[in-house]
Amino acid sequence: MNAMQSRIRSALLAAGRGIVLSIAGLAGSITLFVLAVLSIAFIPLGLGLFTTPQVLDAVRRHANQRRLLAATWSDIRIPVPYRPFPKDLRGGFTGQVERTTLMLKDPATWRDIQWLLVDMTAGYFVSVLASALLLYPVEGFVLAAGLWRVFTDDRYWYAFVPVDSQATALAAAALGVVFFLTGLKVSNPLLRLHFVIARSLLAPTHEQELARRIDRLTETRHEAVDTAASELRRIERDLHDGAQARLVAMGMNLGTIEALIEKDPAQAKKLLATARESSAEALTELRDLVRGIHPPVLAERGLGDAVKALALQLPIAAEVDVELAGRAEAPVESAAYFAVSETLTNAAKHSGADRLWVDIHHADSMLRISVTDNGKGGATIGPGSGLSGIERRLGTFDGIMAVSSPAGGPTMVTMEIPCELS
Repeated sequence: MNAMQSRIRSALLAAGRGIVLSIAGLAGSITLFVLAVLSIAFIPLGLGLFTTPQVLDAVRRHANQRRLLAATWSDIRIPVPYRPFPKDLRGGFTGQVERTTLMLKDPATWRDIQWLLVDMTAGYFVSVLASALLLYPVEGFVLAAGLWRVFTDDRYWYAFVPVDSQATALAAAALGVVFFLTGLKVSNPLLRLHFVIARSLLAPTHEQELARRIDRLTETRHEAVDTAASELRRIERDLHDGAQARLVAMGMNLGTIEALIEKDPAQAKKLLATARESSAEALTELRDLVRGIHPPVLAERGLGDAVKALALQLPIAAEVDVELAGRAEAPVESAAYFAVSETLTNAAKHSGADRLWVDIHHADSMLRISVTDNGKGGATIGPGSGLSGIERRLGTFDGIMAVSSPAGGPTMVTMEIPCELS
């Protein structure tokens, strides 16, 4: 019984969403299609140079809204394919011309316009059908309840059933039941079909996806080189200011001890103790430095145990759940480890949380890591944010990161890195 009620609610919800999409297809897509065609046609007259960017921006917002609904309502993800504008885009008339040119050269613009045409036709038909199969039966039930008598002077058709008596009205109601039962089965698939149709034009083509991937890899390559150079400078600085300074001081102490060993054995003994302490401190700093480059536990035990060891050092309670059938390549493990390390450090310092959860698993050739805290929320990815550095680190391996952190919490940082386990 509960399953049937749930199915009916789900189908009715799909019908309501179909109505929303059909209205958007008529009111939004038709209007924007006409405006886009007219605006582009008026470019030779000069007027289109001012209207086209605004109209195409509206088209993109309309398409992005459909992408959002596709992900929210049917779990269909449609990537955004638009080329970014240059940061030094000028203002005024020259900038307007340049902006118009860039938008018209973007293949995604023309695919958006094609989608508007499809959305007002095939998309509209599918969305209307998703709702009509559940709403149209109401008319059949009302006719059977006695409304058919209103049409005694003229035969009334319900679908293909001519209604002119109580018997034919009951036949209309029976047909309405068939429509309703059909709607229960196909409303959700029809809603999904609407978004599949939209994805066929709104998603980037293979060539666009390849170009974006090349741009992304070029960007992450530069970031990886910069990160590696920065890391090398950090290591050199830590060696110079830490272990190297202590080793130099220890060498000077040993030289002094050599001179005092016969003249002042007591002073030489004190200096020897100081040199021993300096050597121990230098060794500790070198171990910390090596741990910062590639922790021994990561090399010996793998990512899962390394993160568990990391969690034990946190000032707040942390649970780590690991499901890995093997080990990823060393560079991927290292990137994932330091990404988790920085995320945990940020959470411990800034979130105000008293509990952390880390989940690590591998599925569909993807290493997925989520770090959740019960803190105050408000974490964002942006300039100056520690999360931006993590995103750049993952980007080197074509990985991605998403952050959900509403005000008041909780905060969840999800990281994905494509890789295979061995």
